[in-house]
Amino acid sequence: MLFRCHLKRALPQKVSCKFCAVMGKLQSKLKYSTYKYSRPDGFRDERIQTKAFQEYSPAHVDTVSVVAALNSDLCVSGGKDKTVVTYNWRTGNVVKRLKGHEREITKIACIHKSGQFFSASRDKMVMMWDLQGSSQPRQQFSGHSMVVTGLAVSPDTSQLCTGSRDNTLLLWDVGTGQCAERASVSRNLVTHLCWVPREPYILQTSEDKTIRLWDSRGLQVAHVFPAKQHIQTYCDVSEDGHKCISCSSGFGGEGCEATLWDLRQTRNRICEYKGHFQTVASCVFLPRALALMPVIATSSHDCKVKIWNQDSGACLFTLSLDGSGPLTSLAVADTVSLLCASFSRGIRLLRVDHSRGLELQEVAGF
Repeated sequence: MLFRCHLKRALPQKVSCKFCAVMGKLQSKLKYSTYKYSRPDGFRDERIQTKAFQEYSPAHVDTVSVVAALNSDLCVSGGKDKTVVTYNWRTGNVVKRLKGHEREITKIACIHKSGQFFSASRDKMVMMWDLQGSSQPRQQFSGHSMVVTGLAVSPDTSQLCTGSRDNTLLLWDVGTGQCAERASVSRNLVTHLCWVPREPYILQTSEDKTIRLWDSRGLQVAHVFPAKQHIQTYCDVSEDGHKCISCSSGFGGEGCEATLWDLRQTRNRICEYKGHFQTVASCVFLPRALALMPVIATSSHDCKVKIWNQDSGACLFTLSLDGSGPLTSLAVADTVSLLCASFSRGIRLLRVDHSRGLELQEVAGF
């Protein structure tokens, strides 16, 4: 049986042309995707982007629930396979695979620019790990009666705040592993926690549709923001500590938004970002160096990642990660890169490109 190579030569089936073989491998790494670009003048362009896409060895063998950046090269992730994985997303290599939890990993919190991080799980446990240490947890924190759904490390790294579906927040001494404070609010099913930079305050979202600001000095509620119409799934705080964003559950475009809040004296709602069609699972402030205007990013169960103008609420760019299933977590990797965890396709590395305006490209997966 004969086939034709690039030179139109007829070759036997068992004989291959080296050039065609190389080109075949390169072609297999090209990924074609459709995305929508929102121009500043309000018009929307639909473009086909073709780019080199690198598929690395997978970090997990099942759904990835959460991903967080440890430093400018490494990320930490967890999922249904019960493992915590540190991964070099620049080279595509697993650095360390850690086992200790008995059920799915739900949250990861990193001490940035260090090798230390925390993991929470449906097994009700929180574990502290050290990348430079052994494969065993450095510290374990046991005190919740249900799945742990919130983790936040204090700016000085001396305290850890955990939250759960058991309606409680616990404040821990990281050094000793002892619980220092406990607080409980009826129907306060915690969905996420984050610590306000350079402040004693902890931001918390809940299934009761509210966002609470806690004072870690005594673990008391300092402020409750006006309740939303849907479950608040996630929150993030700006680097200067002046603003925060939360995001909502929803379906069919009802709910499915992110909301910007003022954390200073007024604590008013500033802006809303609407355009997703299913639950928004994650929202993050993007580095100021990334664009001329302040921007945020959201990821949703509708398989889309969106970049928004923080001030106007305009959607600047939408990237569809087709076949990924619900997008579960979003993290800033460096000044131009994002990491997006998914239900079906592991973790996707996304990169901001300014060659034709503000665009987001999928460049690798693992």
